[in-house]
Formats: sequence, C-alpha cells, structure tokens
Amino acid sequence: MNPRKKVLIIDDEVDLCLLMRQYFLRKNYEVYISHTLQDGMKRLHETIPDYLLIDYNLPDGLGWDKLPEMYAQYPNIQYHLISAFRPTMPNELDGAKLTIWEKPISLKALDNFF
Repeated sequence: MNPRKKVLIIDDEVDLCLLMRQYFLRKNYEVYISHTLQDGMKRLHETIPDYLLIDYNLPDGLGWDKLPEMYAQYPNIQYHLISAFRPTMPNELDGAKLTIWEKPISLKALDNFF
C-alpha cells in the first residue's frame, strides 16, 4: 500500500488554510499547517512533505526568502508559492521547479496539480 502524500501549508490566513486543509483531506493527503515562518520551518524538518505551499508575507518574515535554503535541503519537494502580489523570485532558484499561486486561489485550479 502506498503511503499517503503529505502537504505542508505555511500561510497566516487562517480561513485559507482551513479551506485548503479540507480540500487536501478529501483527497486523502496528510495535512500540516503553520501560520508563521518559524513554525513552518520546524514542521518542514519534522514532516518532509511531498508538497509545500508557502505564502510570501508571513508575520515573522518573508517566506520566499527561505526558499533557497529549503530547496537546497529538500530538492524533491514540490514547491507552491502563494502571494497576493507577484514579488521577485530569488536568483538562487532560477532552475527550480516552482508553481506560483496568486491569491485568491481557486480550489478548482488546484485540481490540475494535486
């Protein structure tokens, strides 16, 4: 039997996290949620998810600034970047396989990836 895929959502918008959590649970994923960058990094190391959805602007820092470090440690994770606006991508991630989601995110659009 295949193990369930894991998804980690790092976003400070509680409502969005709850909606996404329900979406992924219906698809039989293990779902982990963090609302701060510090807690998200801790969960990342604990769970090593298959998918990581991370917001740009978090209460304790810019989520996308941590991406080069995350990607260097965990290159097999599929990274999905969330933002209400399109900031500049870090130069270190030029060849990385990343998906950018602009808020508001349509759950229907997620079906093309998950």
